Amino acid sequence: MYKGLILGQNPLNVDKLFRIMKPFAGHGREGGGISAIEIALCDIIGKVYGVPLYQLLGGKYRDKIRIYADTPTPKEPTPEGYAEKVLERKRMGMTFIKFDMGINILRNRVPGSLIGNQLTDKGIAYMVSIVEAIREAVGYEIPLAVDHFGPLSVGDCIRLGNALERFSLAWLEDMRPWTDIEGNREITQAIRTPTLTGEDIFSLNGFRELIDRRAVRIIHPDLLTAGGVRETKKIANYAEEKSMMPTALHFAGSPIGFMASVHVAAAIHDFIALEHHALDIPWWKDLVIGLPSPLIEDGYVKVPDKPGLGVDLNEKVIREHLRYP
Repeated sequence: MYKGLILGQNPLNVDKLFRIMKPFAGHGREGGGISAIEIALCDIIGKVYGVPLYQLLGGKYRDKIRIYADTPTPKEPTPEGYAEKVLERKRMGMTFIKFDMGINILRNRVPGSLIGNQLTDKGIAYMVSIVEAIREAVGYEIPLAVDHFGPLSVGDCIRLGNALERFSLAWLEDMRPWTDIEGNREITQAIRTPTLTGEDIFSLNGFRELIDRRAVRIIHPDLLTAGGVRETKKIANYAEEKSMMPTALHFAGSPIGFMASVHVAAAIHDFIALEHHALDIPWWKDLVIGLPSPLIEDGYVKVPDKPGLGVDLNEKVIREHLRYP
């Protein structure tokens, strides 16, 4: 769709091209095309002028980026199974870990835990037992975050959030859909653990109401949906200036998007951590040439100083792993 709009244009005019494409983009996966093109344009600009991408965003605040690891849900979602999965991440050297704990782990497994989609006290107690087992296994020095709660009501989100308060969680993610601004705001005001959302939102305009109304305590853009590197930096700046709201970055994609996220994370003033969703894919790092080795050291990724993204496509390996050749 965008080809006819930008073919033959000067790739260095990234703002002009973004404005041309923006009316045809939207939330969720509809933001993917424009975001990918914007990242490619910024990579071109960095390589033309011989500067790393973060310089195009105003420079960097840090030389390394903290990573938070996504954790697979165990086949048997018991407290012991969860604790072992999170311990595996700790053994890999990860120092900030997230895991999914939705109500589907209760359904047909824990009798009396649900009435429809409503959590009973027994259901909340079981979810508390999972987090308790994980905390006992990894200690309190490692930040833990929880995601994928499922279709919970605002009231159940508040009950669960209060029950989990004693575990000092880094955040509770997407407790309600991001479109439910009022519901998220009610939850955020009622619990002490930070709330977080934003991975499906496109553009600063999409984030404004969420930020203006302080509906969550942490924003969570994904630059592959939000509009690319420059738009994500604008979102983070607005959140900090408007509501003193820090940024964490969602990410679940290729090394190209990951390194773009590293550059953006370096350029955000009030930044927490960047997600890594590919720790269990052995060929993931080989999709590009130029990644630091090892990629992650002590839970951090170094910010590259090479021009552009600092990496190039490995087309041979990409062809080997195409889902739709």
